[in-house]
Amino acid sequence: MTGAGYLAVDSGGSGLRVAVGVPGRAPAAQRASHEPVRTGAQGIDPAHLLAELLPLAHAAAAEAGVAGLDTAVVGATGFATLGDALRAELPSALARELGVRRVALAADAVTAYVGALGPRPGVVLAAGTGLIAVGTDLARWRRADGWGHLLGDCGGGAWIGRAGLEAALRAHDGRDSGSAPLLARAQEQFGPVPGLPGRLYPRTDRPAVLASFAPRVAACAVHDPVAAGILRAAARHMADSAAAVCPADGQPEVALTGGLFRMGEPLLGPLREELASRLPHARQVPAEGDPLHGSVRIATDLAAGRLTLPGEPAMLYVVPAQAD
Repeated sequence: MTGAGYLAVDSGGSGLRVAVGVPGRAPAAQRASHEPVRTGAQGIDPAHLLAELLPLAHAAAAEAGVAGLDTAVVGATGFATLGDALRAELPSALARELGVRRVALAADAVTAYVGALGPRPGVVLAAGTGLIAVGTDLARWRRADGWGHLLGDCGGGAWIGRAGLEAALRAHDGRDSGSAPLLARAQEQFGPVPGLPGRLYPRTDRPAVLASFAPRVAACAVHDPVAAGILRAAARHMADSAAAVCPADGQPEVALTGGLFRMGEPLLGPLREELASRLPHARQVPAEGDPLHGSVRIATDLAAGRLTLPGEPAMLYVVPAQAD
C-alpha cells in the first residue's frame, strides 16, 4: 500500500469519471459511470453525486493501492449556477465517507481550463454541445457565454446544428440563403423535413439532437458556401467570447478543448484566423489535457499546498483543511 492519495472527479453530462493517485505520480487508477448526476429544485443533487461517486472511488482506491484519500477535487457541470447544495453538503460528506481532509469543488469550465493550460494566464474555449470561454490572469476568473442553447452557447454544437437545419429548411421552402446539400443531409438524418418540428420540439435532449447535426454541417462546408459561412459565423462567436475573458496584458495563451473541435479544419481554420485577428497578443497552444486531467492537477497542487489559482465560490471553492 502507498501513502495517502487524492481523488479527482469530472462530473459531466455523460456521467462521472474519477481518478485516484498519489501526488507526484501519474494517476494509478480510473473508473467511470454513465449516469449523469441529477439536478433538481436545489441545483445539483449532492446525495445522488455521492451515491454515484463512492463505489467508483472505493474501487479505484483499491486498485491504486492507496492507504487512504486525503484530498478530493470535484469538477461539476453546472456548478457555477447550480452548486449551492454541493458547497453546503458535499465537503462534509466526503470527509465522513472517505476521510478526506482537503476538498475543492470546481465548475467544469475551471477543470477544463486547468486541464488545457494549467496554472498559467490565458483563455480556454470549451466547446461541445454548448460553448463557454473561461479566462484568468491568476487574480480572478472570467467567463463568457455558457448560457445554454436557448439563450447563448453561440458557436457551440447545438448552435451550429440549429443553423444548419435552418439553412436546410430555407432550401426546402425556396427561401434565399438555403442550402440544398444541408437539406439532403437533414433528410438523411431525420427523415422528411416537414416532420422535423414534431420530432424535435418534444425532446428533452434537444441540444444534443441539434448538436448531432453539426458534423454534417462540417462535412458540407468543403463544397457548400452556406455551410462554410455557418462555421465562419461560429468561429466569430467563439472569438468574441474568448476576447471577452482573455487577459489584456502580458502574453496569455489560448487553448481549445471539447469534442466539437474534432470536426477539424472546416471549423479550426476559420477559428484560428478569428483568434489571431481578435487576440494578436495571445499565443495559440494545444490543450495539454481534458477536464479530468484538470481535476488531477488541482488535487495534486492542493495536496502539496501550492495551489495558486484564484478561489471564487462559484468557480473554484476551496474548503479549509479539516483537522486530523
